[in-house]
Amino acid sequence: MSAVFDGSVPKATPSSHSHTTQELSNEIKSFISGVDSVQGRKLSVREHARCAVRLLRSVPACRAAVLEHLRGVYDEHVSVFLHNLETEGEAASGASANLEDIIQEVHGVLSEFIRLNPRAWAPLVSSWAVDLLGQLSSKHAGRRCTPHSSSLNELLQLWMSCAATRALMEAYSQCLAAMLAWCPDACVDALLDTSVQHSPHFDWVVAHIGSAFPGTIISRVLACGLKDFCSHGAKDQGFVVMGMDKGAKVPKIGSVVGILGHLAVHHSDSIRKELLRMFQESLTPSNQLSPNLSSTSWETSPQLRRAAVPFLLQLAAMSPDLFGAVSSELVELLRPPVLLQLHSLLQGLPREELDNMLGLAVHLISQSPTGGAQTLRFLADTATPASVIISGPATSPHEGVREGCDRLLQMLLLHLHKLVYNRSDGVEGKPHNSVLSQPQRMIPFLEELQTHVGELCAETLRLERKRHLWLHQLLCLLSMYGGPSVATEAICQLLTQAQNPEELALAWQLHSTLSLCMVGLIPAAVTRTVAQIHTNTLSPWQLRQLLLNLAAAIRSQEEERRGTVRPLYSMAVQLGSAVSGHLHDFGPLLLHGDSAVSHAAVQLLSCSPLPHACSPGHLLLLSRAAVTYFFLALRKRQEGRRAVNSSVLLLSRFAGYSPLTLKSILQQLVEGALHKGNADLFGGQATAITDVPPPSSSTLSDLGASLLSINCQFGTTANFSGSVWSVFHAGVIGKGLKVNSPAKNIKTFIAVLVQCCSSTGLNGTFSGSRPVSDSSESPTINAEAAKVVAVTMVENVCPDVSNSELSWPPEEHARTTVERDIHIRRCFEAHPVLFPMLQVVAAGRGLLATLLSHWEASRDPSSTDSPWHLQASSILVSCMGEGQLIPPVLANVHEAFPHIAPFEVRLLLLAVWEYVRGNGPMPQKFTFSSEKGGMFCRDFSRDGDVARYVAPIHSVLHKNIDRLGHLCWRFQL
Repeated sequence: MSAVFDGSVPKATPSSHSHTTQELSNEIKSFISGVDSVQGRKLSVREHARCAVRLLRSVPACRAAVLEHLRGVYDEHVSVFLHNLETEGEAASGASANLEDIIQEVHGVLSEFIRLNPRAWAPLVSSWAVDLLGQLSSKHAGRRCTPHSSSLNELLQLWMSCAATRALMEAYSQCLAAMLAWCPDACVDALLDTSVQHSPHFDWVVAHIGSAFPGTIISRVLACGLKDFCSHGAKDQGFVVMGMDKGAKVPKIGSVVGILGHLAVHHSDSIRKELLRMFQESLTPSNQLSPNLSSTSWETSPQLRRAAVPFLLQLAAMSPDLFGAVSSELVELLRPPVLLQLHSLLQGLPREELDNMLGLAVHLISQSPTGGAQTLRFLADTATPASVIISGPATSPHEGVREGCDRLLQMLLLHLHKLVYNRSDGVEGKPHNSVLSQPQRMIPFLEELQTHVGELCAETLRLERKRHLWLHQLLCLLSMYGGPSVATEAICQLLTQAQNPEELALAWQLHSTLSLCMVGLIPAAVTRTVAQIHTNTLSPWQLRQLLLNLAAAIRSQEEERRGTVRPLYSMAVQLGSAVSGHLHDFGPLLLHGDSAVSHAAVQLLSCSPLPHACSPGHLLLLSRAAVTYFFLALRKRQEGRRAVNSSVLLLSRFAGYSPLTLKSILQQLVEGALHKGNADLFGGQATAITDVPPPSSSTLSDLGASLLSINCQFGTTANFSGSVWSVFHAGVIGKGLKVNSPAKNIKTFIAVLVQCCSSTGLNGTFSGSRPVSDSSESPTINAEAAKVVAVTMVENVCPDVSNSELSWPPEEHARTTVERDIHIRRCFEAHPVLFPMLQVVAAGRGLLATLLSHWEASRDPSSTDSPWHLQASSILVSCMGEGQLIPPVLANVHEAFPHIAPFEVRLLLLAVWEYVRGNGPMPQKFTFSSEKGGMFCRDFSRDGDVARYVAPIHSVLHKNIDRLGHLCWRFQL
């Protein structure tokens, strides 16, 4: 009993009962013997416990013996409690309820003692409570109703529902709260020592206490785990880095993971700060450590400080949640000075140990659910040679650090390669299909990167040395992992962002790799781009670059055919086929508000293969857009001459595709040229033809430009160097942009018209894309195409003579058409482009009538005094000769017009008119001639004697022999 009365008796505590010396003596005897000293009978468990409580109240010096006895009482209560759970309460013991009363009474006494005298009672009660909790947890861990030690939440629910363990937990928490102010280490050390002894069954206690005192428990748990990790890693007094397999053999690290994992639910910020602090402190030189550290702190031990980084890696590997909590801040923390300290710390490790650490780091990165993009950017920036770093650290990393990151990045790529290609189980013996058709294992790192495909493509296209090779390899792995959707997005991003052939080649390389296990990527990519165009998700710059890249890839087919082998050929064939199926989707881009986009669209359509079959609606849509773009290009000719050339090529390709497109293009070209909005392009005046009938419903819309909108593109300040009523930026107020030379525009228009008419679309054969010939030979105009142009001209210039007979009407009928003839002449005056079109189709009657009337009424001494009528008369006769309406001898009369008087011009025109009226151009007068290029030629010998029509010409020649003598030979029969 000397241990009981050891002289360290606490101060007397108040009691609700007053006991005599004899009563205390009897209580002590009964407690020691277990027999009632008065009645002489054996005490029951409840009575013995009650006696112990009375002694604890009256004789505090007996506290050690009483607490030791109460261990059995608590154990008895726990046993009955668990038994009731296992039997579902079928045989509940009455003793359990009585013992619960005793436990509540003991808890009340101890709580009162701790409150009144914490320095005497808190250390004693805390050690007793935590040791008893450890014994109870370990002893009853194997019971059927006890959850597994890894299920901390279930263990907490079980033990906190038991009165005995709940009372012990509350008593220890009260002691710890009292001791934190003056000696926290003693209380926490007792907790951790018990944790090591009874781990992992005791982890629920540490987790619960840690939730109440996170700041103290988290740091102490980490320090304890580090010491245990280091001691199990010691070998021949040297440190051995623990790998994944070895980490499983360290007893304490599993408990640390479980405790921190439980605390992370409500104290993730505290855990993150403590983990980062441990990492920073491990790299801090010894001479810079805080002087307030105790001699037992892990920071003062060089061995523990060297083991901190491997310990944290092992801890993160065993708990992805812990790694995810610190990964983002850890990357931000790894600035060049920290990287140098880390490099110095790991430099002395053996190669095998360093490889283990790198392998563990690679595993962590690949399994990290967050921060993957940030980690990848850090590794790429640090591993890239300093000479090409653009967005990396502010200062160039140490060469050793760069090589280390280089090695880590390559190991990561190799590890991801293995994970991607080996992530399907049980594929042996099955047909060779894509690995994506099998159930896949999730790779968190690649899962997160799927949302950063655009950024990854942009970084890859920077073509930095080494860096773009790593990123391109990662892009391939990401596409393989994500499947066709990610692969399609990657190819679309590369096609959209590439700005030169070298960058575009990366798209081909990606497709070459992915096409081995995926099919239909190029058609899917084109479909995706079309969807982006329809939803307007691409900026004008991106859309322009996409169209140019598609055109460049398709053109590589032609280069390959010419002998210049390009790596884009196989991809170009698929691109051309896919784009040809979506020409109607790219066609509206010809009318895009951004001229750069429309120019890129015409380049794509000019080189894309035309589909073998296309709906009439799509063909009409394409032809209408192409013609509209042609007139827009003429209007903006000063901004870019290439646009006009590209539009000419596009129109010729579409015209040669089918009879429908040829007819549509020719009609819209003629109607567009005669539209009032385009009159100024060809030297005409829209205001001079107010009596011209309105165009048909199919006529193009007004293509006039707004001077205000045009000048807004140049800036917010206008330069009024001249008069404010004058012009600026090549525009006229109220008129829009100053047009180009009408003669040049007319020449271009006629070239387009001839090029389209020389195609073979109306003959039912497919001409494809035929470039404009550079030879001096004139193209052969298709008769049916010329007929379309002629009919369209008649419909627009004089609609009331449409579908008329080929034979000339009687003279009496001609007298009633004076108003119509005047209207026709005004049309020719307002539209100079009609004369060149007449040279193509050689048609004209109403114009001849008005010219005859003019020359008859003219009283000028010379025909040159009426320059427009002189030009019109000359062109008209020339066109009639070219169209074989008159024989060559009559077609030459226009050469004499500038040298004779107006009435003489009328005489010659009357001779021409008499011949035309008497010899209509009936179809049976034309015969096919293969010797003249497959043209229909007229045999004028069938029309009788031509001499009577030439007589007036000879008369005029004789009268003006001095001026026309050199032309006499032109009129010999």
